[in-house]
Amino acid sequence: MRGASAQRPLGVLRSEPPIVDSVARFARMRTLWEALEIATFVVVHGGFGGAWEWTPVARQLRARGHEVFTPTLTGMGERAHVAAPHVGLRTHVEDVVAVIEMEDLCDVVLCAHSYGGMPTTGAADRVPERIGLVIYVDALVPRDGQSALDLLPEWFRSEAPATADAQGRVPMPAVLEPPQGWIDERERIRYLRRLRPQPLGSLSEPVRLSGAVDHLPTAFVRCTRAAPPGDPIAAMAARAHAHGWAYRELAAPHDPQLLDPDGTAGVLDELVASVPRRSA
Repeated sequence: MRGASAQRPLGVLRSEPPIVDSVARFARMRTLWEALEIATFVVVHGGFGGAWEWTPVARQLRARGHEVFTPTLTGMGERAHVAAPHVGLRTHVEDVVAVIEMEDLCDVVLCAHSYGGMPTTGAADRVPERIGLVIYVDALVPRDGQSALDLLPEWFRSEAPATADAQGRVPMPAVLEPPQGWIDERERIRYLRRLRPQPLGSLSEPVRLSGAVDHLPTAFVRCTRAAPPGDPIAAMAARAHAHGWAYRELAAPHDPQLLDPDGTAGVLDELVASVPRRSA
C-alpha cells in the first residue's frame, strides 16, 4: 500500500500549504464580512461628555458584529485631568485622527454626536482616504472657518466665556441637563455626575477645512423630540436636506445614546447597510 501511494501524482494526498490555506480562509472571511455590511465605527461624543456616554450603543453595535472605537476628547470625560487653556478644536481633531491612524483604520464610519460634529468634520477632511461614511447624529456640521460658538445659540455664545474658569473650562449649563422623568432618576444622577466642563478653546476655535470632506458620503440623523434651547440642529438638518445626504429621524431627544441606545444603534446599523460607502 505504501508503494502504491508513493506512485500517485504529487498533491493528490496533500492539502494546500498552511499559508495558502490561511490566505484562502481570510479571503472567504473578508467576503462574508463585506456581505454582512460589517463596519468599523469611530464614534465621537458630544460636549461635556466622554466615551462613556456611548458605551451602551457601542455594546449594541458590537453585538451586531461591528468594530467600534469611542475615543474621549482631550480635557473631557476620563481625560478631564489633562484640560488646559491651550486645548482647542485642533486638539480634538488630532484626537480623532490619531485613533484612526494609530489603529490603522480604513473604510471608517465616522460618527459624530452634537459638538462632536466639529472635530469629526475636521478629522474627515484631514484623512478622507480613510473614511467610508460620515454620520452626524443631531450634530453640528461646520463650514470652513466656523467655530462651535458660531453655530450655537446667542445665549450660549454669551454664557460660555462668562462662565469659564481660570483654566478655560466651561461648565455645562443647567438648562441642557436631561430633566427629571425622562429616565430612571438614579441613571439621570449617574449621568450628571460624570459630566465635566469643556475647554473653551474647543468651542471658540474655528475649524479649517480643505473641502475634501465635502466629497465623502454623508448621512444625518435628526432627533425629533425635545430639541435643545435655541435648537441649533435645525439648520444642520436643513443643510443635510439641501445637500441630498441620507437622512433619518429618530424619535428621541438630543441625547439618544442616553435615552434610546437600542434605537440609536439600530439606525446606525441600518445606515451602514443602506448607504454606499466611499470606494477605496
